[in-house]
Amino acid sequence: FDGARRGAGGDWRAAWALGGGQVRYSVPEEAKAGTVVGRLAQDLGLEAGEPEARRLRLVAQGRRASVEVSGASGALVVSSRLDREELCGKSAPCALRLEVLVERPLRVFHVELEVTDINDNAPLFPAARKNLSLSENSPPGSRFPLEGASDADVGANAQLSYTLSPSEHFSLDLQRSEEYRESLFLVLRRPLDRETMAEHRLVLTASDGGRPSLTGTMELVISVLDANDNAPQFNQSVYKVQLLESAAEGTLVAQVNATDPDVGSNGEMTFTASNTFPTNGLKLFFLDPKTGEIRLRGALDFEDIPSYEIQIEATDKGTPPLSGHCKVLVEVLDVNDNAPEVWVTSLSVPVPEDAAVGTVVALLSVSDRDSGANGRVRCAVWPAAPFGLVATFAGSYSLVLREALDRERVSEYEVEVRAEDGGAPALRASRGVRVPVSDVNDNAPAFAQAVYTVLARENNAAGAELARLWARDPDEAGNGRVSYSVAEGVGGGAVAGGGWRAASSYVSVDAESGRLWALQPLDYEEVQVLQFEVRAVDAGEPPLCGNATVQLFVVDENDNAPALLPAVVAKIRAVDADSGYNAWLRYELWEPRGKGPFRVGLYSGEVSTARALEEADGPRQRLVIVVRDHGEPARSATATLSVSLVEGAEAALAAGGAAAAAAAATNVWLVVAICAVSSLFLLAVVLYGASRWAPRAAVLSGPGPATLVCASEVGSWSYSQRQSRSLCVAEGAGKSDLMVFSPNFPPPPGPAAKETEVM
Repeated sequence: FDGARRGAGGDWRAAWALGGGQVRYSVPEEAKAGTVVGRLAQDLGLEAGEPEARRLRLVAQGRRASVEVSGASGALVVSSRLDREELCGKSAPCALRLEVLVERPLRVFHVELEVTDINDNAPLFPAARKNLSLSENSPPGSRFPLEGASDADVGANAQLSYTLSPSEHFSLDLQRSEEYRESLFLVLRRPLDRETMAEHRLVLTASDGGRPSLTGTMELVISVLDANDNAPQFNQSVYKVQLLESAAEGTLVAQVNATDPDVGSNGEMTFTASNTFPTNGLKLFFLDPKTGEIRLRGALDFEDIPSYEIQIEATDKGTPPLSGHCKVLVEVLDVNDNAPEVWVTSLSVPVPEDAAVGTVVALLSVSDRDSGANGRVRCAVWPAAPFGLVATFAGSYSLVLREALDRERVSEYEVEVRAEDGGAPALRASRGVRVPVSDVNDNAPAFAQAVYTVLARENNAAGAELARLWARDPDEAGNGRVSYSVAEGVGGGAVAGGGWRAASSYVSVDAESGRLWALQPLDYEEVQVLQFEVRAVDAGEPPLCGNATVQLFVVDENDNAPALLPAVVAKIRAVDADSGYNAWLRYELWEPRGKGPFRVGLYSGEVSTARALEEADGPRQRLVIVVRDHGEPARSATATLSVSLVEGAEAALAAGGAAAAAAAATNVWLVVAICAVSSLFLLAVVLYGASRWAPRAAVLSGPGPATLVCASEVGSWSYSQRQSRSLCVAEGAGKSDLMVFSPNFPPPPGPAAKETEVM
């Protein structure tokens, strides 16, 4: 419902309704500045503090609104003088269409403010005095048109009634019609007698329907003339004409005709335009005083004035002259002479590339001053994707996102909003909107290869460049700025003598360039393989990262003279059904602890003497060896090895008998070993050549990390079971003599752990 009520403190609070996104208020004209029209923020459902936080504001279009939104309270208040007649003229009701915007998220509300009329304008006559000349022989009942008053107000405030000062000769007659303005006539009730009274002075009063009523007056000075007693008469009292607004200057509008039965000068007539409504019609139309032809002498504009009313007077040349009156109504017909207009009332750019479908990018207003089909506008957006138009209200559209954006594919859009009216031919207009797309961190750095294989010669200089790694990030600015680092706690290499060292103690990577360089000279005898992870992280929020695995193989150089090794007593072999790090085994001597006469290779499993054997070591040693993998959590198995120490003579006898028996088998195995090593070497050469000539990605990359297969003391992937052996070792054989060696063959089937003693 619409209406108004008087609130506490003298404020005007308009009754409102919210439907379809539109709020309606009403306020009387001439309300004082600061008058509260309505609690806009509350009516829109905003909480306290939201009007300022979300920038509740009005968007003015066209004429001045004279209202504003109070930033603190969110109320709609009067900001300047409200004059309904200035804003809307005679149009009723006087409704102002306002657009209200709030941000975060961006929304538009339509507010209709009706400015109600108050009786602030008194009726006004065209002149303060009207002179009339009437023939004394005018018969009773003669009617003389009077120019009525006008009232700038509307409704009841503009409903006029007329009274005439008391007179026995004259009265008033007011005729109302839906087709044209009211007509006021002065009616002669009794015959005039110039000899009795040559002049009559009357006061015509116009009163409006307001409360309190306002009035206006005009003095009528009526001169009684003698003789000419027949006035001209028009063949029509009202002429109706339709004229296209595109009519050219000089076009015949109408021709009025009148007759006078008098003869001579009393029957000769001239035509004049006594009044037009609106008043500027006198400049647009030309009336031929002799023929009564009305021609156009200016340009018509339906959008400014859709109709004209012309008062025509025919006056004879008698003494006194008599006149007749008619009215010409000119209806201006619309033609499609106004192209649509497109305005961008609000623009929210740039648009993040992760903006959701349906996000409002801009608010647009479209209008056409023409009427009917000529003023009906169709809108479209080009290109059709990824944006679209959604009609929010009559003449209002939202430019919304219809498809997902990708700044890396298109960083900016030039959108054209096209409008076309329904005229024939149709008129068109367009408005360009530039929509930049802002970047979000939606792309992680990506290396060119998942696995990099690097060969580095030992004894390289500290700081030497080993390789260059590069990761691409298509984002921009900080989101695409990549920094490199070696992943901590991931990867490394086994060092000689047992143990593990992190890769960060050998190599480093430049954070900006991705240059991989050595922190210290590499020693093949210390470490043969380093496998580690390089991480590329962008500077976005949150940061995204990519990883690549680097396998660094140290190439041996002949920088060591031969050296005698401690005697190998036995070799423990184990196997893990897992793969990768989970199957990489290391061996530890669990018992005896301390500085015993034996040690075990960390990755080879070879049991050898750590020093010369002494009598204090006892005749029998029991060794407990633990085998662990590198998994998380690590899993382990144990093996027990019994070593018996014998005198030198017994050892010689045992060694002599064993040597004779094993000589033939040893030669056979040596030949097999040489062939196997040669085959492996040839296979390695072929694979290396293929890696050099094939595409790099095929050689260095793969679905997973490369598997390193070794058969040296760095590591072993061989198969074994948990075993316990007893060996006889002669005293004093701790230098370089090989006393007993456990062949590197798969164990025979049997129990998982058993104890055998060899004497």
